Amino acid sequence: MKHVAPILLALLLVAAPASAKPPELAEVWNGAEIAWRDMGSGVKEAVRTGKPVLMLFHATWCQICRHFRAVFKDPGIVAASRDLVMILVDVDREPDVNGGFAPDGGYVPRTVFLDSEGNINEALQSANPKYRYSADVDGPEELLSLMKRAAKGAVPPPGERAEQ
Repeated sequence: MKHVAPILLALLLVAAPASAKPPELAEVWNGAEIAWRDMGSGVKEAVRTGKPVLMLFHATWCQICRHFRAVFKDPGIVAASRDLVMILVDVDREPDVNGGFAPDGGYVPRTVFLDSEGNINEALQSANPKYRYSADVDGPEELLSLMKRAAKGAVPPPGERAEQ
């Protein structure tokens, strides 16, 4: 599974169009303040800049996803988004991408952090043991903490020691 994501990213990098247009529905995820990318342009930006990636998987029919949108209006989330490549993925429109980045299932909403080479950063997970890649949809605190850790290279959370 660990090798699927980088291979998928490499294929997308070759096939991606050169333009960097925002993905569909970016506006409802605060696209006015967050530079959402589609998969192709996001991969290219991550490779070019070396920035880590936040991939947000959502579906138009998902009520929890609609609720989660409010978190992306938080000023801290907006500021933290500038240190990451933000990729928005509609799971119904991009089932292959969805399947390639579903380490614990294809549920939505799902927030997966990657390094610039396309490797899933398993150190950046939510506190929810059932849905490890589903950040708290009711407030920005957990997501903001994960985003800041991603930007710093995914250091362990305060109080936890890295495995030796």
